[in-house]
Amino acid sequence: MTTTRSDRPVNGHAHPGTNRTAVDPTRPAPRRSGHGADGKPPPAAARIVAMAREQYRFVMSPDGRPYAVALAGPNIALPLRNKGGLRQRLARQFADAYPGEVASQSALADAMTVLEGIAEDTDPEPVHLRVGRDPSGAVVVDLGSTDGRAVVVTGGGWKVVDRAPVLFRRSGAMAPMPEPVLDGDGLAKLHALLNMDVSAFHQLVAWLVAAWIPDIPHPALVCKGEQGTGKSKAAQMFINLIDPSPAAKRSQPRDEKAWSRQAFSSWALCLDNISTIPPWLSDTLCKAVTGDGVVDRALYTDDDVVVLTFKRVLAMTTIDAGALAGDLAERVLMLDLQLIDSDRRRSEEELDATFEAVRPAVLGALFDVLACVLAVLPSVRLESMPRMADFARVLAAVDQTQGWHTLADYLATSANVATDALEGDPFAMAIAHLVDQAGTWQGTAGQLLEALPAPLVRPPTWPKDATRASGRVKRLAPLLRSIGIRVDDTQRSRDRHRHRLLTLSRAPDEDESASAPEQAHLWPEVARPGHFEPSPDQR
Repeated sequence: MTTTRSDRPVNGHAHPGTNRTAVDPTRPAPRRSGHGADGKPPPAAARIVAMAREQYRFVMSPDGRPYAVALAGPNIALPLRNKGGLRQRLARQFADAYPGEVASQSALADAMTVLEGIAEDTDPEPVHLRVGRDPSGAVVVDLGSTDGRAVVVTGGGWKVVDRAPVLFRRSGAMAPMPEPVLDGDGLAKLHALLNMDVSAFHQLVAWLVAAWIPDIPHPALVCKGEQGTGKSKAAQMFINLIDPSPAAKRSQPRDEKAWSRQAFSSWALCLDNISTIPPWLSDTLCKAVTGDGVVDRALYTDDDVVVLTFKRVLAMTTIDAGALAGDLAERVLMLDLQLIDSDRRRSEEELDATFEAVRPAVLGALFDVLACVLAVLPSVRLESMPRMADFARVLAAVDQTQGWHTLADYLATSANVATDALEGDPFAMAIAHLVDQAGTWQGTAGQLLEALPAPLVRPPTWPKDATRASGRVKRLAPLLRSIGIRVDDTQRSRDRHRHRLLTLSRAPDEDESASAPEQAHLWPEVARPGHFEPSPDQR
């Protein structure tokens, strides 16, 4: 227990003991501000709560997490308990405000419980990670700086603002992003760092721009190439343009819980050197592309849970596209990197220095393209919608404003990815061979297993029973459809068991023009928007 000396001010007020002759001893002593009736200061927890309420407002995110936001400061949501959060700040401020007294762990815990209750009394408020939309529809990108600056992008252009118009949270996996600058050669400077052709580069630019549109699914960017093509370094650059991180490249996660922790802490992340993708990870990555939710136990509780919901921007590096499962293969943008000649190789130190030098100009150029996309995107219409329809509309908007052909190239590449994924799946290839021989095949899932010649050494993906075979055929249906094989499981056998029947048939040849990428129907060309007039420090 800490005692207070009579000659030292407590909480900004003189301690009782001075000018006693002016006090009527027959009347009780007046209650002084910040003290109890006995003249002692309130408990440490109460003082911490009072200190916090003077400096912060408290909000609850839609996923049930409480945050504190400084009343006079950047629009950044601080977690109450985690490392770098409000608890640590209040512990330090308490020690500064009350010299010789340190808040105990129990006092801090009690104070956090009270503040969490205050946050629960508020309506949920969106808390964004790196990118968000403000009420007007503008895209807001958090620069990650301590002063809370952000880039606001609309159909009319982009500008840097001192205080973000939406609430952002930060994580230890984030790094600051340099302030973008106006430079007409930003895209050319980025292309000079990469060993890819013009078609692949234009698709990359479109993917980078789409990565800052937070409310659409983003296909996973797969950098494919043999050893010596610079896949890992290129993917690291891409992630550090969208969402800089000290760990832009990650190893393959061990399980879904490890993945959810990584995804919750980063808007964009890269899985490096992927050779095989287990089924659980393939499913998890598919859900992260289109939007995922993970239920986890709430911290410091035994029976409460929180729900982590997120869409994420993913990149992967691989040598063999056959590692991609059926569903995941339909959700990727494949970029082939070319082999770097020995006389053109540069050291990693030189590449890093060059990238850091051009990054502000590259960001400025990408935000220019994003502004153009936002200006025309509401009017873009596609006659036929591919699997990643929202991303395809962004590609069409890029083509309209930049004069490129990214949508056509993306659809053509997607067909090749499907073929590669099929060739890497022995079960799928066995089905294709069966249909080629029979023309049309019908039977139960168990009969299908008997009809397919099993390899001498069965791979882990080969179904072990009829139930698993039925599930595998359903998963493979989109890829089989891409090579002209239809899967129909709507019929039942006529015997008393009424077994579900699988019908595998070769689809009739379709008019290629009906699925041609050029079928995108766009509204008339509009003037390309420019950016806002830059401030003197941006010039």
